[in-house]
Formats: sequence, C-alpha cells, structure tokens
Amino acid sequence: MNLFIRRVFSIAAKEAKHIRRDPFTLAVSLILPLVFVGFFGFVIDLDYKHMPLLVRDNDQSSYSRRLIQAADSCGYFDVSLIHTPAEAEKKVFQNDTKSLLIIDTDFAKNIVRAAPERPAKLQLLVDGSDNAQAAILSNYMQGVVQAVQALFSSQQAEATPSANALRTRFLFNPELNSRWFIVPALSTIIIGFLAIILTALTVAKEWENGSMELLLSTPASPLEIVLGKLLPYLALTFFDVMVVFVLALLVFQIPFLGNFFLYLAACAIYITGAAALGLLISVLTRQQQAAIQFGFAVGLLPSFIFSGFIFPIENMPLFFRAVTVLFPQRWFLSISRSVFLSEAGWGTLAIPMAAITCFALAMIFLAVKNFKTDVEP
Repeated sequence: MNLFIRRVFSIAAKEAKHIRRDPFTLAVSLILPLVFVGFFGFVIDLDYKHMPLLVRDNDQSSYSRRLIQAADSCGYFDVSLIHTPAEAEKKVFQNDTKSLLIIDTDFAKNIVRAAPERPAKLQLLVDGSDNAQAAILSNYMQGVVQAVQALFSSQQAEATPSANALRTRFLFNPELNSRWFIVPALSTIIIGFLAIILTALTVAKEWENGSMELLLSTPASPLEIVLGKLLPYLALTFFDVMVVFVLALLVFQIPFLGNFFLYLAACAIYITGAAALGLLISVLTRQQQAAIQFGFAVGLLPSFIFSGFIFPIENMPLFFRAVTVLFPQRWFLSISRSVFLSEAGWGTLAIPMAAITCFALAMIFLAVKNFKTDVEP
C-alpha cells in the first residue's frame, strides 16, 4: 500500500512540475474563471427592466395618473404617453412598441362606485413575438395594477380585505434576483469545463511528445498513473472553486446559507468526475487537437442544455429529462443552488451526491480500463 501511494504521489509531483512550466495551463486555470464569472454574472440578467410602455389615458383623472406614476416608478417600465387614438393605433399596427396600455374613459368613476357590474377597465396590448418577454411584461403590469388597486381600496371607506385573499412570499430569493439564480450555478460550468479541458490534454500531450513511453517503462500501473495525473488538476481546479465562491459572496453579494463542508465535499466529488472524464477523453484520443475538441463538446454542451442552467428540465420532453440523469452537471447545479440559497443538508441532497459520486467512480474506472500500456495506437 505504501508503494502504491508513493508511486501515485511521484507521478503527481511530476505532473505538477509540468503544470508549473506550462504558461497556457496556468493562464487558462487562473484567468478563465474570472472571465466566465464576469461574463455570466454581469452580462446575463434574466430580469426584464425598462421595458417600453406606451400609455393612452382616456380618463385623465387623478386615479389614472396615479396608475401611470406607479408603472413608471417601479423600474420595470419606461412609460411614454400617447395623446390621440390615431397615434396609438399607428404605433400598434406598425409594431413600434412592445406594449400599449389603454385606460378606459370611466376608469376613476368606476373605481369610486366600486360596482361589480361596472369594473374599472384597462386594456394591455403586448407584442407576442417574444413570448417570454410578453408573459413577464403582463405579469409585471398585473402586479402594478394590484398594488394600485390596494392603494385605492385603502382610501375607500371601510374597505375590508377578503378572508381568502392570496398572499405570496418568495422563499430563498425574496427579490427574485436573477443573479442569485445564475451565480451559484456558474461553478457547474466553470469547474466542469476547466477540469475536463485541462486533463483532456495531459495524456494526449505525453503521447505526442513521446514521454509516455518512459512512463510506461516504469512499474506504475494504469490506476497509479491515472490517479497521479488527476491529483494536481484536482488541486488546481479546487482553487478555481474558491475563486468563484469568493466572487459570489463579495462581488455579487450572494448569500451562503448552507453547510460549507457539504459544498466542499460536493465540489471535490464533482471535480474528480469531470477531471476523470477529461482524462478518459485524453486516453481514447491520444491527440491534443482531438482531445480539446471533444473536451469542448462534452464540457460545454451538457452544462448549458442538460443541467437546467438555461432550460428548465421540467419543461423538457420525457426522453430528454431521462437523458439529463446521466450528466453530473444537472446534479451538481442542484446542489450548488440549494447550498447557497437554503439550509439544505446531507439528507436533502443525498440523491444528487450519490449521482455525482457514481459518475466519478465510473469515469475513473473507464479511464483505467481504457489506458493502454503498449505504445501501439
């Protein structure tokens, strides 16, 4: 056993020296996380703000002006007034606006009367070519209208709320801030991609340089070689984990409510699986160009498509939902978000932890199984 450990650490020490002498590897591992965090964290924002909203106020009352002011001050809309019906019709049919709010002539009178048979009428016309923005814009406007209606009701005499009124509270992300949703998931993409790319080049580079023949002439077994080559890259990628973690807390002000040791354990297992996958690619291809192409395909596509980072898994067809089970990105993303934004513990995350553990063991087994000890291609 001591001899096994000595061989593994000897190979790891040799690989660490190669990394220190390779400026490309160091640059990728140190700079790429900052680029990814800056790009996704600052540029991608799923919150729609300052959406253009044209308003045709046919009532011209204090109530309608109060509604317009509320829509303009909420931060979601940039309100512009339309003064004639002909101008409003022209804007709509020429598709010069994303949305048009029309306030009925008797808006204020019907609010004061509070008669169910004669409600205060509003009409919202929304451009449906962008269905996501249309749905969000409609929901935002409903929220503004409900807030203004509550204000009007409080000003009416003896207005009492309904006993079965719905009150909504958002847990773990009270403000529905999209950065709280995106940044904890960045580690899934950054860690997985870096670990795969860095290790995908290691064995292929040695085959092309001819140094693999010297390594095969030693008494080291394929398992010892695989583990020895994995260790330095695990340490290097784990450093990137800490970089992303610190940026999430200090720069983006993302709260961390969960178990820190659970998060570290999940990161270590996920890194091991991703690095072993990159090593498997390197073992199978034996060429750096092919290895990096496979690494990009395997490292990026599942992270965006099958992890739930961009596309909700629940909305996928049954077949593709089943396919996502095979990718560790899906499970680690769930762990990362849960640990950051809630107090999820070991019991809650047992299934995702088991899934990434099985993936890591499977990748190590396949890398060792396919590691050839002969010099023939």
